[in-house]
Amino acid sequence: MTLSNLEEIVDELKVQLDAPEAEITVAFPYFIRKSAPVSGSESYSRTDVEFWAVKAEAFDFILKVGVPVQTLCPCSREISDYGAHNQRARVEIEVRMKKLVWIEELVSVAESSASAPVLTLLKREDEKALTEMAFSNPRFVEDVVREISMKLDGDSRVKWYRVSIVSEESIHNHQAFASLEKGEK
Repeated sequence: MTLSNLEEIVDELKVQLDAPEAEITVAFPYFIRKSAPVSGSESYSRTDVEFWAVKAEAFDFILKVGVPVQTLCPCSREISDYGAHNQRARVEIEVRMKKLVWIEELVSVAESSASAPVLTLLKREDEKALTEMAFSNPRFVEDVVREISMKLDGDSRVKWYRVSIVSEESIHNHQAFASLEKGEK
């Protein structure tokens, strides 16, 4: 199964089921090799990927990635003398494309729009670098969605997108959430 033969697979499913419409969802973990920011230690970071394809008369395809990121509260940073609370968040980006957008590109968009990325293997100097990166780049969930939206708006290959983020708050007894959908379906 590849993106280039996915439409054929959905067509064959329509024939097999003798149905006017068929839909396939394929979800899988996708691992990207990354280097730690200071030590250069390499490890694999997991991204959740989903392909959704449907065809009645016309073929429709959505690529979805789920990316762990770090956010740091701008308000907490502003009022605290010693630091700020941060949290792990999950960004989901779904796109309909005019031309191929790579999974790695969407992961990069998510990570570069947050306060800092989340990496698998870190040495002490890497932890310091990521902590300071987040502190220098405080973001609310709304800020992350806005940053991603601006990047996707500037990508001529993307014709539609939905971006959402859920932040597991570290000092509040709730989650923070933001979402935006834009473009032609």
